[in-house]
Amino acid sequence: MPAPPTPRSDSGPAPGYPGTYRIDRSWEWNLAHGPQWNGPVPDVPPTPAKTLLGLPVRSRIGVAAGLLLGSKWVELYARLGFDVLTYKTVRSAARPCHPLPNWVYVDAKNGVGARDAVLVVADERPVRVANVTSAVCFGMPSVAPEAWRTDVRAARDALSDGQVLIVSVVGTPGDGGEDALVSDYVACARDAEASGAHIVEANLSCPNVSSAEGSIYEDPGLSERLASALRDAIPSTPILLKSGWFDDEAQLGEFARAIAPHVDGVVMVNGIARRVVRKDGAPAFGNVTSVGILGRALHAPALTAARAVARCRDAHSLDLAIVGVGGVMTEHAPTAFFDAGADAVVMGGAPMLDPLLAVRMKRAHPDW
Repeated sequence: MPAPPTPRSDSGPAPGYPGTYRIDRSWEWNLAHGPQWNGPVPDVPPTPAKTLLGLPVRSRIGVAAGLLLGSKWVELYARLGFDVLTYKTVRSAARPCHPLPNWVYVDAKNGVGARDAVLVVADERPVRVANVTSAVCFGMPSVAPEAWRTDVRAARDALSDGQVLIVSVVGTPGDGGEDALVSDYVACARDAEASGAHIVEANLSCPNVSSAEGSIYEDPGLSERLASALRDAIPSTPILLKSGWFDDEAQLGEFARAIAPHVDGVVMVNGIARRVVRKDGAPAFGNVTSVGILGRALHAPALTAARAVARCRDAHSLDLAIVGVGGVMTEHAPTAFFDAGADAVVMGGAPMLDPLLAVRMKRAHPDW
């Protein structure tokens, strides 16, 4: 099989470049064999020093939870100039991935639409990365704690000065209700901190998980309880909470005010759930009908969310950092998020298809 085209650092990936993640292979295969990269790694432009949550960074751009499956992935993207690197969400016990497909491209020329909108799988991926919208359905898989704890240490060791490692954690529901769920989040957060995380991100949302951990952010009381427990458990480590989409700005404000006394910031939004079907109308992901949408179609709603939480922060004098995520597909796209008040911007799908995106961002916007 011929090697894929080499990415370009000047104007985006070469036509036909398939990306660092093989969407035709399982999550487990990609964890073992990825990332798919045939380099070379270009020189990364130097940038002035900044800070994020009190930590020194070379830039405030990075990779969101999802793509960086393990230390090999973190190491590659750190070398490619991404400085805020999020280790894929981990659990207190191993969890298999949903069956294939896990990642498809969809036709979303009209955006994500309303809650009852149905998106259709595209015949082929758009040539330009800037036009790509994807649907993903993984189910927050995880290797066993003894494996990820060791690998998180390796990921931390792979970073250079001015780079930070965020470890995303999620609780797993079981017997014991909310008490047990909160305790499970806390246990994962402690393990992440002990393994070398600069920052711990607690994921309170997942568009393709139907159990309780997928929608905690919609319950401000439980969100506050969890935020408080996390702060008590890891008082010296910055904490971020990742939320999903709020249809109502008042609900978003209630969430932000509830968690702000306990955590350092929010990451939003974690995709928007929509129904996705094939051309023949059959569900694209089997029994999972509602899945996460990311890419170009997510940009407008994600920016709306960033502006809304910034308004709430300013109106109520909240000490809450904002990490924007959603639809950042080009080197200039973060501008709107920073203008809206974001303290950092991380990307989900774009770095997979355009791994040299950070190089171009730093060249064009060294102030980020």
